[in-house]
Amino acid sequence: MKTLLLMRHAKSDWSNADLGDRERPLNARGVKAAAAMARHIRANDLRPDLILCSPALRAEQTLAALFAELGSEPEVLHEEKLYLAGPATLLSLLRAHGGSAERVMVIGHNPGLQNFALDLVGKGKEEDWGELGIKFPTAALAVITFDIDSWAEAAPRRGSLASFVRPRQLV
Repeated sequence: MKTLLLMRHAKSDWSNADLGDRERPLNARGVKAAAAMARHIRANDLRPDLILCSPALRAEQTLAALFAELGSEPEVLHEEKLYLAGPATLLSLLRAHGGSAERVMVIGHNPGLQNFALDLVGKGKEEDWGELGIKFPTAALAVITFDIDSWAEAAPRRGSLASFVRPRQLV
């Protein structure tokens, strides 16, 4: 059994129009939401073995907020291809880098993460699935389980949506 945690970066700050998209930091609400999600991850024993993180500042700061709450740091791969990646790229990166990790987290961007989650899920709680199809808010977490032995076996419709948690549910 493998578990994939897909987390969209937390809410970013748009107040400085001079910053490029990759350089936007988190706003105060985003920092709080990422910390709340980290507490949820810890409380539900979902600590990842490996984290694949987009190089965008808002994703890196989401990762830092997670570490501040989780304590010990799992292996992290800062992957350039995750920046605004689509489902095919995300699946390729998961298969290439998942290795022996039982739990992999991806911190990335929409619409790629939402489309990736929807591609992977073949079953799960209808309420969560419906919510995921409508919107994947900032700092939200989709937990998808797979009855596979290797990440190389991960494929569309092979996953089960175990949960879809939005920050507003935690705060």
